[in-house]
Amino acid sequence: MDVIFPTLNEAGALPWVLGRLPVGYRAIVVDNGSTDDSAAIAAGLGAVVVHEPRRGFGSACAAGLARAEAPVVAFCDADASMDPAQLPALVARVQRGETDLALGRRRARTLSAWPVHARLANRALALLMRRATGYPLHDLGPMRAARRLPLQGLDLQDRRSGFPLEMVLSAHRAGWRVEESDIDYAERVGRSKVTGTLRGTMVAIRDMSTLLRAHRVGDAAVDSPVDPDEATA
Repeated sequence: MDVIFPTLNEAGALPWVLGRLPVGYRAIVVDNGSTDDSAAIAAGLGAVVVHEPRRGFGSACAAGLARAEAPVVAFCDADASMDPAQLPALVARVQRGETDLALGRRRARTLSAWPVHARLANRALALLMRRATGYPLHDLGPMRAARRLPLQGLDLQDRRSGFPLEMVLSAHRAGWRVEESDIDYAERVGRSKVTGTLRGTMVAIRDMSTLLRAHRVGDAAVDSPVDPDEATA
């Protein structure tokens, strides 16, 4: 079992995060240009370290997925906001064939764990995601698990903050079963690169809104194919 941890300056959180990884789970820490000791700390704790100089959450996730070898892979933030010890519950649902993509729905333990602006943005985007896919989802959380080869077959292209949403939208087009279950969400160690600031949240909203528009256009094209006679008229 491989777990991909996109990482940018998470030296303070990595010892706890990797220490919570269940037995039999291999950590793939993707260093996305850290200026602290994240890579060295991860390597010292036994993780596979992948260096991805192209900045972006999606870039780090894609690099980790390319390095993964296990039949089932999972993704988890490296900032200690999520507990890797809760991964087996998600992974088991995929292994048992109950779902194709298991998502962790974040449940904040404290008000400070999830800034209000980020919580509201997530709620709005989740509503749009439900309308676009029909999946009864409430969160775009990054903790998730799926079978590696089908996931690689989705050929995800987003290299920024839209990667988690693109995964769900592409899974929908591929006819996957996608379900969520609750996970704990705690205050992260250090400052978030995305939702920790209003600007970062707005960038994420812009990236994801672009993906949602493209998904709607794609669905419309499938639902209303061009008549061959009209196309050549």
